Amino acid sequence: MATFDERAADWDTPEHIERSEVVAEAILGRVAVASRARAIEVGAGTGLLGLALADRLVARGTPLAELVIADPSSGMLDVAAAKLRDRHLAFARTEPFALVADPPPAGGPFDLVLAQLVLHHVESTPAALAGLRALLVAGGSLALADLDAEDGTFHDPAAEGIHHHGFERRQLAGLAREAGFRDVEIETATELERDGRRYPLFLLTAVAS
Repeated sequence: MATFDERAADWDTPEHIERSEVVAEAILGRVAVASRARAIEVGAGTGLLGLALADRLVARGTPLAELVIADPSSGMLDVAAAKLRDRHLAFARTEPFALVADPPPAGGPFDLVLAQLVLHHVESTPAALAGLRALLVAGGSLALADLDAEDGTFHDPAAEGIHHHGFERRQLAGLAREAGFRDVEIETATELERDGRRYPLFLLTAVAS
């Protein structure tokens, strides 16, 4: 199985782009993003979710003051940085960052934290949620999308860094509260298809206490 660095150049597939656009719409239906908010996308890859959200906010007249595209993969960040240059997005930047392993990026804390299909790559879910909370100002918002608990068939057996086969919603909501979040809500954002099977992708939103 290729590493994320090796997959970076071909990451922006129609499937990945559409998924991020659907999740961005779901976020805007659940989270009130103030104009000039500062946001970070964690485990961002090439920044598909953060940029999709930023585009929609610009169209609504409530642009972000800053968007940090954060990921541990230098290959992914190289692709993201090229997109930022091509689009002349002065408010956005890339930052090497691995959730749990690294200290919070410079410039935080933030008003909004985004994460899409990141949580199942982190071995300790409580530590991951605590790390996400540490990135936020009090009253800031978390928007986290990931898979419902599944039987392990979503990913290829050789997939890189899979620690969880999705999550049970009630248990995850409880862990989020223990990590310092309130107003925790989880709903289905969309479904992903693999080999004729459909896998629900949930959106967890919460506010930092």
